[in-house]
Amino acid sequence: MLEAVGVSAFDEDVYRAVLSGPQCAVRDLAESAGAGVARTGKALKRLAGLGLVRRVGPGRWEAVSPRSALSALLNQRRSETETMFGEVESVLAELHRLHSAGQLGAHPEALVEVLSDRKAISRRVDEVSRSVTTHVWTLDRPPYLEAVGQPDFHDQERAATREWWERGVDIRGVYCLESIEPPGRLETILSLAALGEQSRLLRHLPFKARIVDRKVAMVPLTGGSKESIVFVHPSGLLDGLVELFEAYWERAEPLLSEQVEDRADGGPSEEELILVRLLHAGFKDQAIARQLGVSVRTATRRVASLMRRLDAGTRFQAGVRARERGWV
Repeated sequence: MLEAVGVSAFDEDVYRAVLSGPQCAVRDLAESAGAGVARTGKALKRLAGLGLVRRVGPGRWEAVSPRSALSALLNQRRSETETMFGEVESVLAELHRLHSAGQLGAHPEALVEVLSDRKAISRRVDEVSRSVTTHVWTLDRPPYLEAVGQPDFHDQERAATREWWERGVDIRGVYCLESIEPPGRLETILSLAALGEQSRLLRHLPFKARIVDRKVAMVPLTGGSKESIVFVHPSGLLDGLVELFEAYWERAEPLLSEQVEDRADGGPSEEELILVRLLHAGFKDQAIARQLGVSVRTATRRVASLMRRLDAGTRFQAGVRARERGWV
């Protein structure tokens, strides 16, 4: 049981024997362990070196409190293990760089992996997504591998985002007008932002991509993810995609404002926030109605109500007033 902290099975038997009495003679401990005095004495010295027992007189030993002694030993082993894994990860990264350099010289095609079978694409995307450790950066635009309107699609997105955020992953998403056009899509994106994703909006993105851990990028080659996708591994091309994402990120505007007023103090409702963002993105009443799941007339009425609250005469002015209040 205690082998995980460096105590052998025999030493553990001796340790348990010491725990059974206030002070124990080596001869008695040897008899209890069914071993010779010399072997038992060596075990006691090893246990003393681990801080589990101490000598209290010639040939007599007693146990240190297991709660403090074993806790200290466990913490020491945990620290050593974490250090060891950190060293292994550093070596792994170096070996990966060596391998990539070798592949670039001998087989440059290995740095770009192209898939066109839909099942193979889904399987590979899932593998990469499950391997995330540090970064998930996304340039988002349709079409998507899964049907956006299906509840499972949004639930999976939210579950993955929550898991990544809990693990400390840097999650960033840059969306465009086409991203938020499908009904209910903006609401889902805002929920991802609430879960921990840093979400920003641009009017247009020329392509879609996802960069994972800054070590692999997934980019559709044609119209969408369903047809063919390329996986770009560490190379100059991947470096370029990382820089391109960072450029789009700087140009995009945050979807959520950190300075928004509290609702209890007269801040916006959730629906008003969605309306403001739709207006700010340039959506017309018909598109707003699709997002909210209401009729065009109802959407128009809600926009008018929002403009009155913001004391705005035009939609552009409503956007300016909303920004002044920190709503966008």
